[in-house]
Amino acid sequence: MTAAAILSASDGGEAASRPSEGDSHPQRQLSSMGSGEAASRPSEGDSSNVQEPLKKRSNGDTPDAPPERNWGSRSVRLAALAVAVSMVILIVVFAISEPRQGALIGRSTVAQPAPDIEGETLSGDFFDLDAHRGRWVVLNFFATWCVGCRVEHPELVKFSSRHKASGDAIVVTIAFDDDPQKVKEFFDTRGGDWPVIAEGVGQTWVDYGVTNVPETYIISPAGYVTDKLVGTYGVTADALDARISDLETAAANARGRERTE
Repeated sequence: MTAAAILSASDGGEAASRPSEGDSHPQRQLSSMGSGEAASRPSEGDSSNVQEPLKKRSNGDTPDAPPERNWGSRSVRLAALAVAVSMVILIVVFAISEPRQGALIGRSTVAQPAPDIEGETLSGDFFDLDAHRGRWVVLNFFATWCVGCRVEHPELVKFSSRHKASGDAIVVTIAFDDDPQKVKEFFDTRGGDWPVIAEGVGQTWVDYGVTNVPETYIISPAGYVTDKLVGTYGVTADALDARISDLETAAANARGRERTE
């Protein structure tokens, strides 16, 4: 075959495989692609295909509809959160409002007869609160694990020593949620020869409304609770004496007014 024939055959094959400029087959392919895309995408004027899934979604027929919220459990969580926040605020208020030892609280609610207290002391004696009518009783709720109780203990020892000779006041300790043996070891080491009840106290702490330790109650010679003293560092001997002195003065003034009337 001659070179011209080879070139002619080559040109003819290429011409057969490549469409001529006048052929519109590529346009038909593009047109068919465009029509397929148009078939799968709704036209701007046709809203039926768009509205239908919206209607189904609004009626909750489709799986992707948002689940209904459990308002009940959410309310419980919000209520629990509110209580927790309130407790934190109360703790902060009490923490910053007790700069003094033995801050007095609840005077308007404690003027009631002192609940009965009976039990065996660490020394083996029987204690009965009613047997101590006629003198002041400083009732102290205590625990060996309580830091404030350890801080105030020397002050209670001092107060007890001041009134031991006259016998006009006595300290009584009730162990609060503690091991009797540890309580005994504490008093043997740190002193304190007043009645200490470490077990068998029943619901005494409930009767007096004890919420934490240390807590101290002043009971008058007539058997009434006059004060509830609480504080991070407990009470002091001077504060106890000052309060008892004020109460005695008030009682004397009241008796004087009764005589004049």
